[in-house]
Parts: sequence; structure tokens; C-alpha cells
Amino acid sequence: MAKKAKPLPSLDWLQPRLNASRLLSLLCYFALVLLLLVWDLVFADLHGARTWVILLIELAPLLILAPGLLLGNARAHAWLCFVVNLYFIKGVLAAFDPSRSVLGWSEALLSLVLFCTALLYTRWRFQYDRKLAGE
Repeated sequence: MAKKAKPLPSLDWLQPRLNASRLLSLLCYFALVLLLLVWDLVFADLHGARTWVILLIELAPLLILAPGLLLGNARAHAWLCFVVNLYFIKGVLAAFDPSRSVLGWSEALLSLVLFCTALLYTRWRFQYDRKLAGE
């Protein structure tokens, strides 16, 4: 026996949640990029490594997704959920090093909030689009 599909929420219910989750995900995204930039340029001891190489390696995954995030693309937010897990892992590992614990906890917290808000935006955006299509 087929299960009856759960009805989609109304557009009035979805619209403020879409706006809030997109705003929060963009804020956390830019805060994470800024945290990585400031840390590597000001505080990090790179042991002679070239700063621009380290920044390129750390920021490339995030910057690839930037155009889609700025346009509000739900698929870009979904991909961000996968990518941001790398930064969460990096943050947790750095949190246990006493010289980098502030960076680690900040990075882990920002990436966790970014994951949750991007995931919610993706879910609500697809529901919103389905509702607009007449489903």
C-alpha cells in the first residue's frame, strides 16, 4: 500500500524561512572565508610556506561555490553542505592544538552553523519551487 505524501507547507510559511536561512548561510560563509584569510595572513606560523599557496588550497573549495551561493542556487547550497564538512573536520583537529584552539573552535562552530543553514535553505527552496509549480 502506497503511503500518502505529506502536504507541502504554504508559500507564506516558506518565504521568511528561505530568507532567514539564506541570509544566515551567506553570513556564515563570508565569516568562514574571513576567518581563514585573517588566520593565515596574520596569526599562522607557516614555517616558510608561501602564504598565497596555503590560501589557495584552503579557500578554493569555498570560492568555487561562491557564484551559486550569491545567486541563491539551491544546488550550490547542497554542494556547500558536502564541502563544509572538510572545514568542520579541520576545525575539530585544530581545536585540540593549544596554539590553534581559538581557530579550531571558531572554524568548527562556523562550519556547523553553515552546514545547518545551507541544508535548511536547500530543503525549503526545493519545497518552495515545488509549491510554485503547482504541486
